[in-house]
Amino acid sequence: MSKNEFFEGVGRRKTSIARVRVYTGKAVSTINGMPYNEYFKVDADAQSTLKPLNTVGLDGKAYFTAKVAGGGTTGQVEAIQLGIGRALYLMTPELKSELRKAGFVTRDPRMVERKKYHQLKARKKPQFSKR
Repeated sequence: MSKNEFFEGVGRRKTSIARVRVYTGKAVSTINGMPYNEYFKVDADAQSTLKPLNTVGLDGKAYFTAKVAGGGTTGQVEAIQLGIGRALYLMTPELKSELRKAGFVTRDPRMVERKKYHQLKARKKPQFSKR
């Protein structure tokens, strides 16, 4: 593998989209040009972005760069996880079953339900009055 060879995966969750590139070697993983632990203020979010790498045992041997847009922090974290998972099994296809067991290969299809007219929210209706 050459110096700048990478494997790319796209992850989506809710309204977040992440384009992730996984490189071999040692460097700081970045999200939108910032180190991952500075981009996510909560330490749990920052650590959960590394879960796919930890699952397959590449936490010190590989790093990633991600461009993420849309959604909130939870959607962005899970989009990055999916992107890393997809890039890792492109890198080495033998890892796919291990990543699938941990849930880093399947896209979560749940989306926010739209608000309907004459209703307060997606399912909440105005209070009923008999008189």
